Amino acid sequence: MKDALHNIEPGPSASHYDLAIVGAGIVGLATAREFLLRQPALRVIVLEKEPTIASQQSGHNSGVIHSGIYYAPGSLKARACVEGHQALLAFCREQGIPFELCGKVIVALDESELPRLEDLYQRGIKNGVQGLEFIEPERLRELEPYAAGIKAIHSPNTGIIDYAQVAQAYARQVQEHGGEIVTGCEVTTLTTRDAQSVLGIRQAGVVTLETEIHARYVITCGGLQSDKLSRMSGKDSQVHIVPFQRRHGTRKGRHYYDENSQVHIVPFRGDYYVLRPEKRHMLRSLIYPVPDPRFPFLGVHFTRRLDGEVWAGPNAVLAFAREGYRRWQIHPGDMWEVLSFGGFWKMAAQYWQTGLAEMYRDYVKAAYIKELQRYMPELQAADLLPGPSGVRAQALTADGRLVDDFLIQHGENVIHVQNAPSPAATSSLVIARMIFDEARRSFDPAKKVQQQSSKMRKNVLE
Repeated sequence: MKDALHNIEPGPSASHYDLAIVGAGIVGLATAREFLLRQPALRVIVLEKEPTIASQQSGHNSGVIHSGIYYAPGSLKARACVEGHQALLAFCREQGIPFELCGKVIVALDESELPRLEDLYQRGIKNGVQGLEFIEPERLRELEPYAAGIKAIHSPNTGIIDYAQVAQAYARQVQEHGGEIVTGCEVTTLTTRDAQSVLGIRQAGVVTLETEIHARYVITCGGLQSDKLSRMSGKDSQVHIVPFQRRHGTRKGRHYYDENSQVHIVPFRGDYYVLRPEKRHMLRSLIYPVPDPRFPFLGVHFTRRLDGEVWAGPNAVLAFAREGYRRWQIHPGDMWEVLSFGGFWKMAAQYWQTGLAEMYRDYVKAAYIKELQRYMPELQAADLLPGPSGVRAQALTADGRLVDDFLIQHGENVIHVQNAPSPAATSSLVIARMIFDEARRSFDPAKKVQQQSSKMRKNVLE
């Protein structure tokens, strides 16, 4: 890698900016980088409430470079992942960030899963994923000697990486191009005043400081807090959903969403086990299941990490806090927001059996191991140690539907990245380009900022 990240700013250096980005996760940082590369004159600030960048979802994932097999052809996910895969690899080679294209097998355990495996293969082909092939048990055993399965898809271009290093590289380029990154700075309000966005911020430190900054445009990439940031905009911002996915039908090859649909973030925690060091030889690459198309969650799988660790999991259970990475980490306010949302109960009524099964496996290790043994029969409980956890920000509609595609909202001066689950890290560079293009359509930063920036900077000097 190149030089380390510059010092993070202790606070905003000014009170007026052309663009403020809320959230220094991998998508927020990629977006700031994209704007500065394409509009170098912009004065850009990135605000992050945590003490460090990429400390939530971006720093709690399994580190897989996805190739784009799973996603519906024509969906935003499919396009962004396939293009993002190549863009990410090119960026990493340029920046000297280590990665490995170790490959992945998606295994069908019995005859009932073969039609879904075939559908998955066809999805990958339609999405333009390179190198996919069906393999029989003999070839599967050559690739993964300990894997079960009667047939599999081999994806040789799936890889592994440390996304924290990618986020650091994005942040470094933001700073090199004149952008500011301020951590420990929480956005508490987001309003409009005199055709500008006004962000109320709270800075943590020895003394908590509360102030506000002004920005011509705001983009929020808040992950687990994305719906809260969206609601801060209020009616004045005329927020509506960018038509990436509508409930009824498609248009111009893109999936569309009901513009009147209320979206709420529900946190799902996923716990991993890790293989003991002496058992790491049981996995050579990645072993994945054939996913159930009814759910956005893949189910338990096996992932090799760049540092040599092998992760097994995750499950998917309701987290008792938006940032609840531990089983008994409870935030009453977060829980009330979930339980008082009607869409949650409609979703729970539909999937209660699956939810109970996931909770049972979460508390009973033997049940969790039994699920893992379906894919690696020789695995024993003694081979596993407790591992890390992650929390997925799952967008849920008022009628109980789990939003699977990327989802973006925008108003006159603001864009909200509302739903950016996996493969957002793989797709981050392409998502950033899409956000820039959407911003150009929504508030035309190239034209308007040129008209306003000199006036704004004059105000700063005054």
